[in-house]
Amino acid sequence: MKPTPSDCPCGSGQPYAACCGQYHRGNVAPDAQALMRSRYSAYVLGLELYLLATWHPDTRPAALDLEQDMPTKWLGLEVKRHETSDAEHASVEFVARYKVNGKAYRLHETSRFVRNQEQWVYVDGKIH
Repeated sequence: MKPTPSDCPCGSGQPYAACCGQYHRGNVAPDAQALMRSRYSAYVLGLELYLLATWHPDTRPAALDLEQDMPTKWLGLEVKRHETSDAEHASVEFVARYKVNGKAYRLHETSRFVRNQEQWVYVDGKIH
């Protein structure tokens, strides 16, 4: 899916270029929620390198192989909660809805993020 100039895949209501697009182009996300939204948009757009680059090196897989996966149609993102524990730790609870082979799924996760070398990175998540 290629976003139109007026809508970001993360559902923020902002133009893609002013929202997740700026992080996909190399700007650093200012907080964990912005990073999580940009990671959702990266899944929608198939930006595997961005996903790997924003994953903590201790928990990052060698590859995601998104091109090998069954085609996924991402339907929407709802951020339920964003908490910053301190300057270096945060969590974001969200629900992402998607379809694979016409069957609908929802991923309800609380993701953990840390600041690593002055940028937020995804560590891991607890599935609800």
